[in-house]
Amino acid sequence: MGPLFWIKRYLLAAVPLFAILAAVEWAKGTTAPADIASAAIWAAVAAAIFTGAAWNRYRKALACAACDAVLPKPAAAQAPRRKKK
Repeated sequence: MGPLFWIKRYLLAAVPLFAILAAVEWAKGTTAPADIASAAIWAAVAAAIFTGAAWNRYRKALACAACDAVLPKPAAAQAPRRKKK
């Protein structure tokens, strides 16, 4: 996973988050440039934390408990069931 992957991952987190935060500011009725800049800064910081944490897990080759919980277990790994007599 090269730098392009992590840049795309950052942008996939930052852009929708900025859109959500800007929409909230618009819904509140405050669309001053300072409010939009605040939404952009918060989106950038939150996306950086999200991407940085994922990169750190990848770099250290740590397992992701949330990812492992979602994936189904292979059928071969499950213990065979005994028939009741």
